[in-house]
Amino acid sequence: MGSLFRSEEMALCQLFLQSESAYTCVSELGELGLVQFRDLNPDVNAFQRKFVNEVRRCDEMERKLRYLEREIRKDGIPVLDTGENPEAPMPREMIDLEVKFEKLENELKEVNSNAEALKRNYLELTELKHILKKTQVFFDEREGSLESGGQTSLTQNLLPEDSKGPIQLGFVAGVILRERIPAFERMLWRACRGNVFLRQAEMDDPLEDPATGEQVYKSVFIIFFQGDQLKMRVKKICEGFRATMYPCPEAPADRREMAMGVKTRLDDLNTVLSQTQDHRHRVLVSAARNIRAWMMKVWKIKSIYHTLNMFNLDVIQNGLIAECWIPVANWEDVQLALRRGTEKSGSLPAILNRLSTLEAPPTFHRTNKFTKAFQNLIDSYGVATYREINPAPFTIITFPFLFAIMFGDVGHGIIMALFGGWMVWREKPLSAKKTDNEIWNIFFGGRYIILLMGLFSMYTGLIYNDVFSKSINLFGSSWHGAYNDSTIQQNKELTLDPADVKQYDQYPYPFGLDPMWQLSNNKINFYNSYKMKISIIFGIVHMLFGIILSVWNHKFFNKAMNIYCEFIPQIVFLTCLFVYLVLLVFHKWVWYGAGGDVSTSPSCAPSILITFINMVLVKGYQDPKEGDDCSPYMFAGQFGIQRFLLVLAIICVPWMLCAKPFILHRMNKKRQLVMQANGVEGVVEDGGGEAVAVTEEQHDMSEVMIHQGIHTIEYVLGSVSHTASYLRLWALSLAHAQLSEVLWGMVLRIGLTTGGEGVGGGILMFVIFAFWATLTVAILVLMEGLSAFLHTLRLHWVEFQSKFYGGTGYPFVPFAFETILDQAENTVVEQ
Repeated sequence: MGSLFRSEEMALCQLFLQSESAYTCVSELGELGLVQFRDLNPDVNAFQRKFVNEVRRCDEMERKLRYLEREIRKDGIPVLDTGENPEAPMPREMIDLEVKFEKLENELKEVNSNAEALKRNYLELTELKHILKKTQVFFDEREGSLESGGQTSLTQNLLPEDSKGPIQLGFVAGVILRERIPAFERMLWRACRGNVFLRQAEMDDPLEDPATGEQVYKSVFIIFFQGDQLKMRVKKICEGFRATMYPCPEAPADRREMAMGVKTRLDDLNTVLSQTQDHRHRVLVSAARNIRAWMMKVWKIKSIYHTLNMFNLDVIQNGLIAECWIPVANWEDVQLALRRGTEKSGSLPAILNRLSTLEAPPTFHRTNKFTKAFQNLIDSYGVATYREINPAPFTIITFPFLFAIMFGDVGHGIIMALFGGWMVWREKPLSAKKTDNEIWNIFFGGRYIILLMGLFSMYTGLIYNDVFSKSINLFGSSWHGAYNDSTIQQNKELTLDPADVKQYDQYPYPFGLDPMWQLSNNKINFYNSYKMKISIIFGIVHMLFGIILSVWNHKFFNKAMNIYCEFIPQIVFLTCLFVYLVLLVFHKWVWYGAGGDVSTSPSCAPSILITFINMVLVKGYQDPKEGDDCSPYMFAGQFGIQRFLLVLAIICVPWMLCAKPFILHRMNKKRQLVMQANGVEGVVEDGGGEAVAVTEEQHDMSEVMIHQGIHTIEYVLGSVSHTASYLRLWALSLAHAQLSEVLWGMVLRIGLTTGGEGVGGGILMFVIFAFWATLTVAILVLMEGLSAFLHTLRLHWVEFQSKFYGGTGYPFVPFAFETILDQAENTVVEQ
């Protein structure tokens, strides 16, 4: 919690490494993950750095592994994930890895090339087999027509009218994609002027394209023509439509002989193809066992050389010089990691020196899987300034609580809590499944936030006594007597009056709101007043807590002036106006109630809003009206107290505006007098130098005045606007409750009242309930939950954190193999 409350103390260090041990030392620091290196060569091109060749070799190895991985996934072979995290191999092992990957890639490429050639031959033979089979039918029809001696020959249109005997026709046979047949037929008809005859038949089974591996459907065609000129024209058309032509004998005996030869060659090719696929599968299965470990090794080697490229080269001492940020608490761990690295390389020990610097260190908060999500919410607004108070530990409680005020419903809270609890319970298997679905990753990353928001919503739902827009009676209602079933049916507008002792027992419901308010006609007025007041109360307490937290920052950074010139007037201003407003609310709740005399009845209670407006506008004293027992003031001396508080609040404005610039001006004057007395500005002897110094001092003071003026105006106006901003708690809570009630009345009540009996009524009720449940989850839980989440986020970022949080730092990003591997694996999943 100490690190979460305030960021870790960081140290800027200089690291001297021998060239022989630099690789192993950086490798050990990567396993440790607690060192952020600075780039000492920012102006050097990436291709001109020392280890650019090693990085290129790693890129080449990664390319080969990606190729292997694609082939493995193409064959549907599962990649073995043992969960092991291999260490980064030594530089000399890179050669062995390169040779191994080169051998695997060449072997796989050769196998793929041979398989593609075999598949192409197999495709050609298969197409030839279909041609010989399908064209046999065409030739049988042609021969039958010629033997009949009539004029019904299939090629009748191709023969001249005066032909007296059979004329030999030429033909071309081949295969073409099935979808190209209509265009192919039209082109033949137009180009050959109808002097060719086309017959085609579809192949029943699809064929595999050896280039893409896709299944394609083709058709066998045969084209009869007369003359060489038509033959050349037909072949060009076939080539244009990418049809494959095959030699087909005209004699039946030759066709049978060719078919037998094709069948024999197909059987041989099947055997060779099967052996080739088995060999390819064995190679890929063997690679699948180790490819993840190989990939992790390559990623680690590459990241090490990228880091070494950030170092400076010490030519004289044959070493490397680095600068890095290290958490002071982990100084010994870093020393131990460097010692392990030098022992592995057998070189001289590394030297780690701490440097003094005026540069702002990075911000580092140690988080776990629970606090990480809340820290991400804060960092989304701005990373904390080094060593300032971190809002994350307080946000763990305030964020789900303010969300629950807007989302208070037991039923909806249970749905949200169950979803968050399921993700927490199934945390390990769900996190192991890498996915590029951003919405799911956001939900899973905030699983603990969702769980807490659901639990807190269940609590506030019990306070509101709201369960899917219905109330539950656990302790017995305090309202009775005046209404029963018959009177409610006659007068459906049930109005509750706490002053009526016949209705109200004069004691409240033990926990939360009385369930009878759910039936009353004036519940909106009651809920409005109740929720609006608690929104203001929680908002002012939240802002007051943020101002109090600023004291810890002022003390830690030794800014005592800010305590007296900013914190005290801020707290006094907020207390005199808005804390007083909260006290009026509590006083009205306690002092005015039903069952007392007339002067303390709710009808005599002054409006808090009107009272506060009169106070701010400095309205004069109000006398009670004649014959009226009601007083315009809640307690004796209220007018004087309000005037006193208003004067204090007004005094705080110039206090915040002028006190700090005035003190800084006096300090600057005193510093100049001391410097003049000590002869520090001896270089400037004439008045011109003094005039320049005064001008610079005045320029600095003008900046201070402008900054302080902006800060004062922002705080004074922000106190009003931020207080009003917390009314969103009331507005969204009321909207959520009303939307839930409307959904119940317009959907589920219809099913409960008009469902009927029997099987039909049960089916109708099931359909209506499913529709209601879908709308409840989609609108009331998801959409309303997202809206309440965003409003809660705004209340923390603007209204709360602006009181004490600067958020101008930059994050600590250590060199860590764990982070690098996660990013690389996520990139693989996205691809």
